[in-house]
Amino acid sequence: MRALLIICLCMLVFPLPASASKKPGGSPKAGSSKREKEPSPEEAEAAAMAAFESQLEYKRGRVALPGDIATLDVPENFRYLSPEHADKILVEAWGNPPGTKTLGMLFPSDVSPLAEEGWGVVITYSEDGHVDDSDANGIDYDEMLKQMKEDTAENNKERVKQGYEPLTLHGWAAAPHYDASAHKLYWARELSVAGAPQHTLNYDVRILGRKGVLSFNAIAPVSRLGDIEESMKQVMAFSDFNAGQRYADFDSKTDNLAAYGIGALVAGKVAAKVGLFKLALGAILAAKKLVIVAVAAVGGIIAKLLGRKKD
Repeated sequence: MRALLIICLCMLVFPLPASASKKPGGSPKAGSSKREKEPSPEEAEAAAMAAFESQLEYKRGRVALPGDIATLDVPENFRYLSPEHADKILVEAWGNPPGTKTLGMLFPSDVSPLAEEGWGVVITYSEDGHVDDSDANGIDYDEMLKQMKEDTAENNKERVKQGYEPLTLHGWAAAPHYDASAHKLYWARELSVAGAPQHTLNYDVRILGRKGVLSFNAIAPVSRLGDIEESMKQVMAFSDFNAGQRYADFDSKTDNLAAYGIGALVAGKVAAKVGLFKLALGAILAAKKLVIVAVAAVGGIIAKLLGRKKD
């Protein structure tokens, strides 16, 4: 079925032979008797991906994130997309529900986000106040994981209602740990969506700031955990709050404290508080649905053009 759909897409990406496009009763144009070679499914898929990526505007160098709270100094081996273009990846290419508000995304320069091995980092910010990290050493993360699995199962009821496949939280891909000197929190989860051929890695880093939390959520195949851990170290090296917005800049006389601590950041309770169901537990999947979705959308049009019924 997938091969048939991709062949349909070929007919949009590549022109039909002249003999197929001539009017009934008409004669073929000179030189059109030789049938043009149709592209293979692989060529059609590559063309669709190239057409999609041509719409994206990547940036490197010094990038001020929306809201002017933080700045990235993006090196050559990474590239940044604005929130608008990042949304195209999350929704159209990776199959996530629409409505996620981000500060943009980061991608490695050497692989397409549409490739099976492609991955990216979703950047978000939550200004709920200064997070007190005094609870960091007393958290039972094994017990927390049990509750997170229950929350995921509960959230799946709403996902299914909205037409999305249910998620499964399999466990920690990397147990949570907090760097008190840098005020950075790290953890990773292994997730899957029903019917997906492989599990997804969500590798999370939270940078605590003066008035809120900056979030970096790397989404990749779980098999790339080692690579992602090393890459996220580099991302953290070129990402930080602007002066005046850092954790040390907190002023207890003028600034508000957040109503939650380190544990709530890991458990995803913050998302629930602010109504971010579509980022429930911070789980974003890279399902690579672009080509199939695109073909399904145009299949009916192709069938009408060729006078055939849709499969």
